[in-house]
This record gives sequence, C-alpha cells and structure tokens, in this order.
Amino acid sequence: MVDKVTLATGAVGGVGNQPLRSKPQPAATGGTTFEEVLKAQLGREPAVRFSAHAQRRIQSRQIDLGGEEAVRLEQAIDRAARKGARESLILMDDLAFVVNVKNRLVVTAVDAQSRKEDIFTNIDSVVLT
Repeated sequence: MVDKVTLATGAVGGVGNQPLRSKPQPAATGGTTFEEVLKAQLGREPAVRFSAHAQRRIQSRQIDLGGEEAVRLEQAIDRAARKGARESLILMDDLAFVVNVKNRLVVTAVDAQSRKEDIFTNIDSVVLT
C-alpha cells in the first residue's frame, strides 16, 4: 500500500511560519579582533633590517647582537628618525652602525678593532646610545 505525502510549497520558516533570522554575533569582549591586529601591523614601522654588506661584516667581525642590543639599536633609529636624520652613525658600546634611517636599514657594522681604521662619510647625524 502506498500513502500519499503532500509537501508544503514556499519558504521554510521558523517556529509558527516565522522567517528564520540569523542571530547577531556578540562582539568579542576583552580580545583583540583580527582587523585590529592587521591594522596595527600595517601601520607599524618595519623592524630593523640589515643589508647584505652589514650581514657579512657582522659575521666576519663576530659581532653579537643579542635581544637587548637589537632593542637599543631600534630605539636609536627611532630617536634619529624623530630628529629628521637620514643617514646616521649609531655608536653603541664598542660598536658602530651606519644606518639609513628612512628605510631602517643597517648599511654596515663596525666593531671597536675595525673602528680605529674607518672614516665614516655621508652621514648627517650621530646617535650615542
């Protein structure tokens, strides 16, 4: 025996033929949204970069740039940028760095031994840190 089944036509609704509604998602509280993180990262100045020449000098002269030194170098570049410097000589302990401030690019790195022999040209500022 076959029973006849009748299907209702029209849109499927919620309870009592009311239309389905999507529930608004509550805003995240206390957390940082992806959009906020993305905007912060896009607006952030890039970290310090090292040219190929500077990388070779750091390796050949066995210069150790630990976390504290890297932070100090970044802060020195920030200070130079606030003063409008373009090419800075940053003197930090027994190290010297020539930095393109706008690009936040270390052009060369010199240790105390090599610094005695060098002349620094094409700089417009010196930062002591």
